[in-house]
Amino acid sequence: MGSDRNYPLHFEPLGYDFVSPCLAEADLMQRILSPTDFANWLTDFLPHFLTEDAVNWLQPVQTNKPNDYLQSHFRGLNLSRAWMLEAIISQLPHNDSRLDTLRSVTVLHRQCGLLDVASDHYSSSHWLGTFVVSLVTARGLDRDRNPTWTGLNN
Repeated sequence: MGSDRNYPLHFEPLGYDFVSPCLAEADLMQRILSPTDFANWLTDFLPHFLTEDAVNWLQPVQTNKPNDYLQSHFRGLNLSRAWMLEAIISQLPHNDSRLDTLRSVTVLHRQCGLLDVASDHYSSSHWLGTFVVSLVTARGLDRDRNPTWTGLNN
């Protein structure tokens, strides 16, 4: 993993993903690398992360059928992207040029993910709550590693 380079963003989402493989790997790496090493790794792993090529990928996936079982996965994808983006943000150096864009994208994913999350329909009600809890509790973020980070939840 540490030597992974040039992740192909255009592959996501593949089908009806509810977790981004790319961001899951970045979330793992931010947990094991120092902030400086993580920032350097992220540059190599996602060199096009904030370029024109990534614009479509950085947008939340929209759903138009809230009770559709497969589309409910996209709400989960937006939520999991938001919580993993928050983790990435938390470990980047405070002067990293990607921060403003990442924060904006994270807020959009959070808003889209939380939209219609409280549903009576089984397609999403049986599992999306766990993703919401992970997002709103900032689960797993180590504030001791980056104590000045206040998060997007505040």
